[in-house]
Amino acid sequence: MKLSFSKQNLLKGINTVARAVPTHTTMPVLECIFIDASTNQITFTANDTELGISTVTNGTIVEKGTVAINARIFSDIAKKLPDDLIRMETDERNTVTITCGSVVFNIPGQSGEEFPYLPAIAKDKAVTLSQFLLKSLIEQTIFCTAPNDNNKMMQGELFEIRNGVLRIAALDGHRIALRTVALDGTPDDEKVIVPGKTLQEVARILGNDTDSKVDLFFTKNHLMFSFDSTLVVTQLIEGEYFRIQQMINCDYETKVTVSKNDFAGAIDRSTTMIRETERKPIALKIGEDVMEVSANTELGRMNDRIPATVEGEELMIGFNPKFLLDALKVVPDEMVTMYFSGSKRPLFIRDEESSYLYLILPVNMGV
Repeated sequence: MKLSFSKQNLLKGINTVARAVPTHTTMPVLECIFIDASTNQITFTANDTELGISTVTNGTIVEKGTVAINARIFSDIAKKLPDDLIRMETDERNTVTITCGSVVFNIPGQSGEEFPYLPAIAKDKAVTLSQFLLKSLIEQTIFCTAPNDNNKMMQGELFEIRNGVLRIAALDGHRIALRTVALDGTPDDEKVIVPGKTLQEVARILGNDTDSKVDLFFTKNHLMFSFDSTLVVTQLIEGEYFRIQQMINCDYETKVTVSKNDFAGAIDRSTTMIRETERKPIALKIGEDVMEVSANTELGRMNDRIPATVEGEELMIGFNPKFLLDALKVVPDEMVTMYFSGSKRPLFIRDEESSYLYLILPVNMGV
């Protein structure tokens, strides 16, 4: 095999698929990037058997062939090569020679015969979104997953399509994130649980262009994301997701609308009074046309008063400040509306159309 690349294109291909290389594995071939130049295009693939990424990489094929190269070594070499034409060549023993200007690397490769190919998924029924929209939907919900929780459901997100509407939900036991968006066409109903790890990697690869599209293909066990020249295939999490709708009660006693920036600023200032190792809550005191944000710890006390439009009962309630900030960071509106049902009931942040909804459980202020 003989190939050549620009440094920019080589790094782009490596960086795209390297996200699917496992950190720890007992199978050395999974630590590799598989380069397939057996046809008229060059494809880079990485696969940890749960998440697989494949991308067509721009380059020139001088002589066709395939090889698997250790991803870490390959990436380190590519980063440190001069900004010049990079040539790769393999011999009958799969030794890879990488040449760039006066620099020459000789590294061992593998035949790749044992490298696991991505699952074959039929591309007959696509659910299509803009890359920007899908990236936004993921970023606006992924923070509510619990990657290290023993409950696998909390490690993933619900993707549910019903009556032409996509609903994405995540929860970690303390909060819920829910986003809904109407889809074009008449897609089939689907209900799957997608690993949060996959969604994080997809969001990192997706572009910010509203005109660029991404196609989703569902099977019983897998979900494929297809965009630009890249495929991402993930195994789905098996099981029945939490009954989110039963956890959401639209009744409320107090409705508060405030400036998102004013509220986030007050919360951020309050955290200076809370050590990172502590789990101290901040207090929200809601009165007539004002919301007071306060923190009282061994480090000191902080108070801030925010103008607010208040309907309903006065209220004092405590929250983990990080959970509030996480939600406010992704709310797209400048003014946020919050709904309270008492000092021991969850807070809801949502818009009138319920295109987004964030539920946050309160914290006992005596803790």
